[in-house]
Amino acid sequence: MCAGCHGLDGSGGEHAPNIATRVEAQRLGDNELSKIVQDGIPAGGMPGFGSRLSTGQINAVVLYLRVLQGRQRRTLLVGNQERGRELFSTKGGCSECHSIAGEGGFIAPDLSTYGASHSPEEIRTAILDPNRNLDPRKLPVTINTKAGKAYLGLVRNEDNVSLQLQTTDGNFYSLQKSAIAQVRRAKQSLMPADFASRLASSEIDDIVGFLITAAQKRSPGERSEDDE
Repeated sequence: MCAGCHGLDGSGGEHAPNIATRVEAQRLGDNELSKIVQDGIPAGGMPGFGSRLSTGQINAVVLYLRVLQGRQRRTLLVGNQERGRELFSTKGGCSECHSIAGEGGFIAPDLSTYGASHSPEEIRTAILDPNRNLDPRKLPVTINTKAGKAYLGLVRNEDNVSLQLQTTDGNFYSLQKSAIAQVRRAKQSLMPADFASRLASSEIDDIVGFLITAAQKRSPGERSEDDE
């Protein structure tokens, strides 16, 4: 997909610039690159891929670009990774919503490759302040139907006449817009914002370390089921 314009090695082509050795491209941060892949650069003729690629796939694209740039990060590991694995599934409760390597919840993003494209500081901030830099399209919604039913969940697909909602229990519902009375979008993520009080600082470091090592065990091109 990207290679068609940027070349197999990222060195550019007739329709797109060099993103491997070009200084301007190398200076961009991971978050900036992810936003470009998601939203595109309309003025430059680059389409956005946010509707076709999941967050995990976009992170994998950025990670592979770093390989082409020769700047793949060697992240300094933090915490106790084995203890972090346990906390992820127990006290932290992360696996109730998130999955890694096909194990865990389904309502929140797959974190299998998350630690490969985010620094320890970025991961820690995401845990402690989940409402920072939220994508409005990923906020939960409450839908009330004209028949008096109420649903809470995430909109997975939407067109002119219907929307597909995944509720917090994992069920999917296809709702006709003509049958909907009200749609209210939440202002905060479903992810709890109290981990600073629920977990010790060292325990958060353990979870951060686990996410980084879990991502390092996966190759850049490997995708989880939730990335499809």
